[in-house]
Amino acid sequence: MKRTTLSLIAGATALAAVTGFAAVTTPDATGADTARPAARLPVERTSLSCPAPSTSDLAETSYTSFTPVTKGAAEKGAATLTTAEPGDASGDTGGAGDAEEGEKTGKPVVQPEEPGTPATGKTSGADTPALIGTAEGSHAPGWTVQQTTEVAAGTGRGLQGVNCTAPDTEFWFPGAATVTDRTDYLHLTNPDDSAAVVDIELYGKDGALKTTVADGVTVPPHAGESLLLSTLSDVRETDLTVHVGVRSGRVGAAVQALDDKTGGDWLTAAAAPAGDLVLPGIPKDATAVRLVLFTPGGTDADLKVRLASPSGLITPAGNETVRVKAGMTTGVDLGEATRGEAGSLVLTPTGRAVPVVAAVRVVRGKGGEQESAFIPATGPVGARATSADNRARSTTLSLTAPGEAAQVRVTASAGTEGGTAATETYTIKGGTTQDVAAPVPAGLEGTYALTVETVSGGPVYASRTLTGQDDDVASFTVQTLPDDRGTVAVPNADEDLSVLQR
Repeated sequence: MKRTTLSLIAGATALAAVTGFAAVTTPDATGADTARPAARLPVERTSLSCPAPSTSDLAETSYTSFTPVTKGAAEKGAATLTTAEPGDASGDTGGAGDAEEGEKTGKPVVQPEEPGTPATGKTSGADTPALIGTAEGSHAPGWTVQQTTEVAAGTGRGLQGVNCTAPDTEFWFPGAATVTDRTDYLHLTNPDDSAAVVDIELYGKDGALKTTVADGVTVPPHAGESLLLSTLSDVRETDLTVHVGVRSGRVGAAVQALDDKTGGDWLTAAAAPAGDLVLPGIPKDATAVRLVLFTPGGTDADLKVRLASPSGLITPAGNETVRVKAGMTTGVDLGEATRGEAGSLVLTPTGRAVPVVAAVRVVRGKGGEQESAFIPATGPVGARATSADNRARSTTLSLTAPGEAAQVRVTASAGTEGGTAATETYTIKGGTTQDVAAPVPAGLEGTYALTVETVSGGPVYASRTLTGQDDDVASFTVQTLPDDRGTVAVPNADEDLSVLQR
C-alpha cells in the first residue's frame, strides 16, 4: 500500500478520535446520498468569568450557580469558581482594578451543586475580586452563574446584576458614557494561562475618539482588570460605544455603568452587528427609555423602530425611523415608550440591511427614587436559555415573538434551600411581547433558576427583570436570555474510501 494511502487512513482515524463523535458506516451500495443532518450533543466544557462586583463598601453581592439537567450529558462532572488576581496590566489608567496586595482570596463564595439544583453564596464590601469558572462533564451544558449586587447608597446605588460571561475575542457595548455624572468601568477578565492583549476603541457622536490606550492593554493570565472609561479620553460623551477586540488570547468583558442620580447596572455585550435586532423586556413602568446605536461599517443605516406590545407591533410616535451614521454613535430618547404595557424594541432595515449594534438604557421611578438598567440587543432563546437567581414575587419573565407565533416551555428549578420544580407552557402571539407569570417551585425555599425552551413556531426573545427589596427606590436589573449554548452541532461522518483512490 502506498504511503499516501496509509497517511489518509491514519488522518481519518485521528479525526474520528479527536471529535469523539464521528460515525463510520458502510457506504450505500446504490450510491445514493446518505448525508444526515448534524446531531446536537451536550457540550463537555464551559468557561465563565464574573467581574469584580463593586467598589462600594456598602455592596452586598450574591452569586447563584445553576446547570440545567441535559439529556445525553455525561454522568459525572464538576464546576469550580476561583478568584482572579488583581490586574497589573500595561495600559492601566488607575481604575478600580488597581488593587493592593492582601485582597480577598481563598475559598470560592459559591460551591456549584448537582445539575438541576442551584447553589448560592454571598460576599460583601469593595474588595471582592473577579471570579473565573470552569464546568466539565454533567455540569457543563448550560452552566449559568448570576452575580447580583445591592448597593444601599452612593453612586450606582440600587440593584446591579450580570450573567457571568463566556470568554471571547470581540465585544460591542453601545450605551456607555463618560459624562461627569457617570462613572463607567470596562472590566476585563482573562481566564487562560497566557496573557491577553486587548484593543479598546471608543466611538462618540462624531466618530472615533483618541484614547490613551492606542497600543492596547495587556491582561495577565488568571487576572481581572478594570479601566475607568473617562480616563481613556478627554471627550465627554453622553452616548458612547465601546469596542473590545482581543489581539491575542481571549477575555470576558462587561461595562459597569454607575450614575450619580439614577443608580446603575451592568451593560453586557450587545449581539453581533446585524441588520435586524430585538431588545426584549422593557419594563411596563419604565419612565424613560433611551436607545443607543452604532454601525461599524462604512455605510449609514436606516432602521424602522417598532415596539412589540401585548397587542402587536406599534410605532413609537415621532420615532418611526432612525438613521445611524457610519462610525458614529446615535442616541434616541423614546420617553415612556411602553406606556404601562410590556414591550420590546424591534429594529428592522427600511431598505438595504446594514449591520448595527444597539442597547437601551431604561429608567424606573421618578425624582430621587429612580434606578436604571440596560437591555442590549440579543439573540433568540433557541433550544434553551437559562436564568439563575430568581426570587418569588420579584421576578418578571418577558417573552417576545417578533415574527411568527411561538410556544415555549418554562421550568422553575428546585430552590437553593428546598422546593419542587414546576413547569408551564405559554403561547406567544406573533408580533407581541408578554410578561408571563413564571412558574415558582412548590414549597420554595431560597432562590431558584428558570429555563426557557422553544417548543414550536418562530424565534422567541426573552429577558428577566429582578426587582430589589428597597421600597424607597425602584431598584431593578434586567438580564437578556439568549441560547445558553448547552449543546453543539456535531456533523455526522460517513466512511468514503473512494477518497483514497483520488
